[in-house]
Order: sequence, then C-alpha cells, then structure tokens
Amino acid sequence: MTLHPILAAMRRNKVGALLIAVQMAVTLAILCNGLFIIEQRIASTHRPSGVDEANVFAMTNQWVGQPADLGARTRTDLEALRSLPGVVDAYVTNSYPLTNSGWSDGVSRRPDQEQVTASTAEYFADEHTLETLGLKLVAGRNFTPAEVVDRSRDDQAAPTGVIVTRALAARLFPQGNALGQSVYISVAKQSAPIIGIIDRLQVPWVQTGGWASEFVDDSMLEPFRYVDPYSHYLVRVRPGQMAGVMLAAQKKLLAIDRDRVLEKVRPLTAARAEVYRDDRGLAVILGVVCAALLAVTAFGIVGLTSYWVAQRRRQIGIRRALGATRMAIVRYFQTENLLIATAGALGGIGLALGLNLWLVSSFEMARLQSVYAVGGAIIVLLLGQLAVLWPALRAAAIPPALATRGA
Repeated sequence: MTLHPILAAMRRNKVGALLIAVQMAVTLAILCNGLFIIEQRIASTHRPSGVDEANVFAMTNQWVGQPADLGARTRTDLEALRSLPGVVDAYVTNSYPLTNSGWSDGVSRRPDQEQVTASTAEYFADEHTLETLGLKLVAGRNFTPAEVVDRSRDDQAAPTGVIVTRALAARLFPQGNALGQSVYISVAKQSAPIIGIIDRLQVPWVQTGGWASEFVDDSMLEPFRYVDPYSHYLVRVRPGQMAGVMLAAQKKLLAIDRDRVLEKVRPLTAARAEVYRDDRGLAVILGVVCAALLAVTAFGIVGLTSYWVAQRRRQIGIRRALGATRMAIVRYFQTENLLIATAGALGGIGLALGLNLWLVSSFEMARLQSVYAVGGAIIVLLLGQLAVLWPALRAAAIPPALATRGA
C-alpha cells in the first residue's frame, strides 16, 4: 500500500487529524505520569519496615498531669507487659516506623563539618528493642542494661553508643568500616561510637517524594528509656496471640494506674494500612482517571473515523469496484490512524517529559523513567489501532454498488 493516497486524504482532513494527534499526545502525557505515580505509590505501600509487623503492636501512653516519678512508672509498666502470657518482649520509645511522626537529626563524621554527612531518624531504644521489633543485628552488639538511661523530651544528653542501619552505615562510611567508628550527632554536639549495625529499620515518615524519601532506611537507635508524659509502648507477641495480648495489656496497665489514657492501640499491620491510606486512594483515583481518559480518547477516534468513513463512502466504493479487498480497506484506515497516532505519540513523549519536569520542580517527585514513556506510547498506539478497527470494518463492509450512488 502506498502512503500517497493516505497523506492526500489527511491533508484534506487536517483539522480532524490534528485533533486526534493532540488528543493522543495529551492522553500519553497524562498516562505516563499517572502510571509512574501509581507505581511509586503502590511500591511505597509494600516497602519493608524491617519490623516483625505481624506480631508487634503499639500503644500510646499519655499520663494525666505531670507525675514526678515517670521513670519508676515506666519501668513498672514494662515489667508488667513483659510478664504477660504470650508476650515475647516490650520496650518504650519516642517513635516507631509507620507513624509519619518522629524525630530526626543530622549525623557527621567530624565535629567541624558545615554540612551533615547524613540525616537520620532518631529512635530511643534499650536492650529489649531488637528482640521486640524482630530486628536483625548484622554486625557488632546490642545495648547492655548499664548503657540505657532515662531521658525525657527536653533532655539533650549524648548517647554512649549508637546502633545504625546498614543503609546509614554505608552512607556515613562508604568504605564499609562503620563499626567502631565515632559519629557526631548534631543536637547533642558530641561524638558516639557505632557499636552495632542492623539490617533494616524504616524511618517513621512514609512520603513517596520529598525530603524523607531521601533517607528512608537511615535510622539510628540511641540507648535511652523514654520517660515522658507522652510515649509509645511497643510489644511483640507470639504468633496467633495478637488480639488476646492487646486486650490483656490494656487491662494490665489500667489496673496498675488509671491516671493515664491509652490510645492508638493497634498492630503495626493496622498502622501500615492507616498511614498508606492516602497513597492507595491516590493510586485508585489516578487509575480511574487514566482509564477514563483512554476511553474518551478511544471514543474520539471512533467518532472521527466514522465521520471520515461516511464522507468517503464514494471513494471507498470506487476502490472496492476496482478490486480492493475488504482487508485492504481495513489496512488503509489502520495505516492512516497509525501515522496520526505516531505523530501524537512523539508529541506526547515530549509533553510527558515536560509535565514530569514541572512535577519534579513543584512537588519534589522523582524523574520519569523512560520505560514509562515508551510503554505509554505503545499503549496509545495499540489503543488507536483497536479504536479504528470497528469503523474500518464498517467501511470494508460497504458494497461497491451502494457506495457509488451519489453521496
């Protein structure tokens, strides 16, 4: 099939061809970025926290008033929680993963650095933390009871040693010699040795883009027992005993002292579902928008192609009378659509990259990967071929004798 008749017909219908090309370009630009955002959001909801989420639950403990003996009260609570049947271990902390709320700090290799080497999430921990969260120690050792001291929100005490994640260790010491090295913590303004390295522990914040996504696994444990009017108890249970232990833990703590409020009592699996609810919702909305946009584009192609078929009935009839087969007529319209769709796809790729650059600068999103532009172009081209198929089959079914009777 020669392209000359097709190009001649497109020149006579420049407005229609341009409309389809522009519609496909806009569809491709939105589709590429939409699919990219959906993939990022879905991937973030499955990002591992490093914690045994299925067997760990959290309780937020808020004391009424300002008790003077918070340290003693906290230790009593922890001993009671650890004594419950079905409990593996428990500890108190200032924050934990999947909360979207916590403390961060800067860590440097030298005290005179103007810029910190890395940013990190700051978790308070004791000798029970690794067992409670199910964290894997890959190098060094755990905290000892003698190293753990009480600390409140307003204290600025420096830790005697820290345990860092493998990711933070690699960022601080790319040569792989982090264990035993001293680091400087910005708030404390003092050095502390790295005594242990754990495999993974996610920071509390779960944003897909923005500042927190740059150090998602860069966490640091400090040997502090968090004694504060507002703190979090983390409890690990034996498999299959979550519901019973959660109820028993609340009853036990209230029996010890009722001058408290227990809130956000939930397994970490529930915390994950809650903190990623917006991400899942955005993915669903974008999926619906992309599907609706593809449907609108397809109907637009069907409508314009059907209009062209109606206008070219005499031309089709003459070609059929001269011996053109039905398949030749179908190929004619599909080739015509492929040329228009290709032009739209090329323009759409440029528009998609431009839109992504705007999203990157405005919302701190990641750069669009080329695979999404190529994949989106393939989807748009296939959509065009499928959308034009029905009008093309109708054109091929026109009898030559009927088509040659006037317009």
